[in-house]
Amino acid sequence: MKHNKRIMVCVTQQKSCERLIDYGVKLVTNDADELHVIHVVKENWKYFGQLEEKDALDYLFEVSKTNNAMLTVTKAKDIELALAQFAEKNKITDIIMGESLERSEQQNMINRLQDQTTKSVRFCVVPLDFEDEPEVLAI
Repeated sequence: MKHNKRIMVCVTQQKSCERLIDYGVKLVTNDADELHVIHVVKENWKYFGQLEEKDALDYLFEVSKTNNAMLTVTKAKDIELALAQFAEKNKITDIIMGESLERSEQQNMINRLQDQTTKSVRFCVVPLDFEDEPEVLAI
């Protein structure tokens, strides 16, 4: 029996995150697969930093809608924990993240999220140059 994919694309306020959603779309193989786009911001911070809140939210909503993705935008004290809890609650099978420019493991969001994730999930790290195949990290 084939299990349906539940794909979670972690985005920030940058418009370049559309490449992450595009990669998530490529993983969808049938109508029963789910595509979730999520943006978590630290409590007491603006949702979209320097961008105009409404414009950034409209943009993210339209990109998600165009790609038949469910959009979640939320605030949390602990971003990695919120993402890990979302993944567990929604039975996520694949997590898509953009390549981190941080070189230390402690500063790298991908490593911190992997440490928080309790169930087996396939991590796909999309390089800055989208033409490359993403690195797949299974935990």
